[in-house]
Amino acid sequence: MSIFSSKDKTPAQTVIQDVCKVKKGEKVLIIANPETNLIAQDLYTAASDNGANPTLIFQPKKTSMDAAEDAVVAAIKSEPDVCFSISAVKLGKDKEAQANPYKTEDGKSYDSAFDYLLDGKKTMRAVWTPGLTQDMFNRTVQIDYKLLGERCKKICEKYKDAVSVHVTASGGTDVIINVEGREGLVDDGDFSKPGSGGNIPAGEVFISPVVGKTHGRIVYDGSMTFSDGDSILETPIDVKIENGYITDISGGEEAKRLLKDITAAEKAAVEMENKGTLPKGQGEFYARNARSIGELGIGLNPNATITGNMLEDEKAFRTCHFAVGENYDGDGNALIHFDGVVRNPTIVISYKDKSEFTVLKDGELQI
Repeated sequence: MSIFSSKDKTPAQTVIQDVCKVKKGEKVLIIANPETNLIAQDLYTAASDNGANPTLIFQPKKTSMDAAEDAVVAAIKSEPDVCFSISAVKLGKDKEAQANPYKTEDGKSYDSAFDYLLDGKKTMRAVWTPGLTQDMFNRTVQIDYKLLGERCKKICEKYKDAVSVHVTASGGTDVIINVEGREGLVDDGDFSKPGSGGNIPAGEVFISPVVGKTHGRIVYDGSMTFSDGDSILETPIDVKIENGYITDISGGEEAKRLLKDITAAEKAAVEMENKGTLPKGQGEFYARNARSIGELGIGLNPNATITGNMLEDEKAFRTCHFAVGENYDGDGNALIHFDGVVRNPTIVISYKDKSEFTVLKDGELQI
């Protein structure tokens, strides 16, 4: 039984008790930056008060292209029961695992200890919060997780036996992604079982498109992630995709910024192979996937809005988001994963028998 009444819980207590269901004696690792110290310390106190054994470690702020500090990677490798990455931007890459990936018995490889323990061995549960602010934490954590879970479950069920998803929007988006054989994944705020994890704030269903089989046009008109942070878009970014990969990016200065970041990731992947920090043959693979569409996500947190912070923006109602770069199924590795938001989309799932199901219509949830 909780030692706090629900009405008296702080956001940190909600995360520790209701989201992660941290138990007495569990090892809890909290990784933070100086910029996120208050939230991290609140989580430390809530975990300690709940009888867990928390450890708090700070490192400098990391961008999507930076490596995590060696001490941070070592702390993750100590195999905590629960790991919180409370980062101003990113946790940072695991350079040791990139050079020598972890392997599971079923042949899957993981280029970070974090992913290996979470998704490979499934011994850890985790929360990651790139860009979390105190205001966001206060506004978006205390939601109806039962309702969120029900919505996530229903949408995932609709992805079963799906062949493709057609996304259109008034801003110009008109794209078809192949999802045959893929499963819907959830960020439903239930991170209580080993191998489960997601964002705080929670609230999305997402799926990895089949690599090389997305066609059409995405017009990002909400916000976008770049290598140095997130921004609300002043000018839409118009992206054309053929055979799964971006062939053209147009728009204003923000489109140029995205293209610059993608090009940098392509170049860095080749350089990393030459230096031996990526296995032989993986540089070209990582470089190619910097132009892949790695995710389609649907926002489901009723307290989230578009603020220019992707951690919250991608959870906002009446939106979807597409990621440029790495996917979640392990067959589309890249050095980047840049989410971009599309406002008020219509999302239609198609099946082998030619039937269809509409998840969103002009941004309105149909479930």
